Amino acid sequence: MDPYRRMLLAARDRITEVEPAEASLDSWVVIDVREPHELDVGLLPGARTIPWRRLAERIGELADPDTPILLYCAVGERSAVAAVILEDRGYEKVASLAGGIKRWMAEGRPTVSSTRLTLDQRHRYARHMVLPQVGAAGQQRLIESRVAIIGAGGLGSPAAMYLAAAGVGTLGIIDDDRVDLSNLQRQILHRTADIGLAKTDSGGTTITQLNPSVAVIAHKARVTAENAEELLAGFDVVVDGTDNLPTRYLLNDVSLRLRFPIVHGSVFRFEGQVSVFHPYVGPCYRCLFPEPPPPELAPNCAETGVFGVLPGVIGTMQATETLKLLLDIGTPLIGRLLTYDALEQTTLEVRFPKDPHCRSCSDPANPPELRSEQEYC
Repeated sequence: MDPYRRMLLAARDRITEVEPAEASLDSWVVIDVREPHELDVGLLPGARTIPWRRLAERIGELADPDTPILLYCAVGERSAVAAVILEDRGYEKVASLAGGIKRWMAEGRPTVSSTRLTLDQRHRYARHMVLPQVGAAGQQRLIESRVAIIGAGGLGSPAAMYLAAAGVGTLGIIDDDRVDLSNLQRQILHRTADIGLAKTDSGGTTITQLNPSVAVIAHKARVTAENAEELLAGFDVVVDGTDNLPTRYLLNDVSLRLRFPIVHGSVFRFEGQVSVFHPYVGPCYRCLFPEPPPPELAPNCAETGVFGVLPGVIGTMQATETLKLLLDIGTPLIGRLLTYDALEQTTLEVRFPKDPHCRSCSDPANPPELRSEQEYC
């Protein structure tokens, strides 16, 4: 017998199945465990969506072990297996909807649309929506997402443009600098005519021209201990496009306080690095770099130079990681530092663990207090 079929039969012997006629949805936390591309046919009213393979790691976001949970899929098979997975993790009130949503709909029971995409949006994002890992529901999720980009320079430029093109609904652009002629070798958000303009103004115009439906929240400011929480509250992901160590350590501590993941990128001459720091899920920036190096060992690109296309490569990787986080697909670079050598066209992955004694992230109940930039380095 097929191993999956054997697992399914064993699951149905163990779990509770609820008939559609007996499923009072108000009595349950209802979770759709189908893949994103399957959601176009509709959802049960009030349902939340978590693909069944990710259910174990994400169920804590929606329910406690004593919460009544009703799982469903297309025909009731994957939801039965998912119910066993939850029961094995201590969830005692779990049931699977018999026959899944197909039977539910065949009996004429109500569903709601998984998306609110317009015809223009369906056309613009058509190449996304044919991907099984995205679909219409995933695209709707991107449209409803909020991403902050710290720095509208070499890294922030490609990240902002690809996130806008992908349809991320709200982009926060935070930068206190103005466009200079020397920026144009790599900062593709800006044009020669923009020299002298605030980068937030120039970048916002470029984003709007690329995708008018993206809302741009521009802050002509530098992120400091005094304003960081106010500037970054409410964002789902923060892209770190900064070029100085004090701000990176500050962002690390803000993320631990507000619980948003940081997609990190850095460049130096011909080499770049990318990683994801997800608060209390994986290691933080200080787990990787417990203390900053001396200033003479951390020069900026104005002092050492940077290969013009390199920020484009790294910033695009940051956009990739951001979209993966928003869509909950793939394997993010959590606990992994990806290094890229432009001269040799090689990459190297370095895995690093969570430091149990990290002074920033070792105690989730006591996130770090924010300090002035000078105190970080």
